[in-house]
Amino acid sequence: MKIAVICANGRAGRRIVQEALSRGIDVTAVVRESNQTEAKQVLKKDLFDLTADDLKGFDAVIDAFGAWTEDTLPQHSTSLKHLCDVLSGTETRLLVVGGAGSLYVNPEHTVCLADSPDFPDAFKPLAAAMARALGELRRREDVRWTYVSPAGDFQAEGERTGEYILGGEELTLNSKGESTVSYADYAVAMVDEAEKGTHIRQRISVVAE
Repeated sequence: MKIAVICANGRAGRRIVQEALSRGIDVTAVVRESNQTEAKQVLKKDLFDLTADDLKGFDAVIDAFGAWTEDTLPQHSTSLKHLCDVLSGTETRLLVVGGAGSLYVNPEHTVCLADSPDFPDAFKPLAAAMARALGELRRREDVRWTYVSPAGDFQAEGERTGEYILGGEELTLNSKGESTVSYADYAVAMVDEAEKGTHIRQRISVVAE
């Protein structure tokens, strides 16, 4: 299996590369600067400059793009649109490192986590930008996409247990009543989905057991 991890130098990207390599998967790290991952195959190119030829031949492309400042938040939408346009009509799957703020907290799917009173104000612009990008992605019937939301508490330094609960559109709590997952276990779930490809044009979510 061949996968490309875009923005592989980021915290999530590095963990996903590491997890995929540990399974013997053929991984290409797509980075703007010098490669900081364990991948031996590297494509040094800006996401917005990627072409159909660059991504030809991959079974899956994992988009680990992140933007955090006010002026770059719209790039969640524009970067995802560019990747969708590049992969349009192909068999290559697009897996997106998503956000938790758009997960629903009621069965009617009318209230999102970001709308809840306890959601930090500082993260609301980011959550809104990522939710907008997801909404646009849902309309792409020409792309074999999967959007993977982490738990509400996404822990960069948490351990890898190899165990997780797979959820869907709603915020899922574990047996302790918590919504938390480490980057390492999120990477396990992401690579599992890359290998299986069982949630085409769906949003899934991941929480630690």
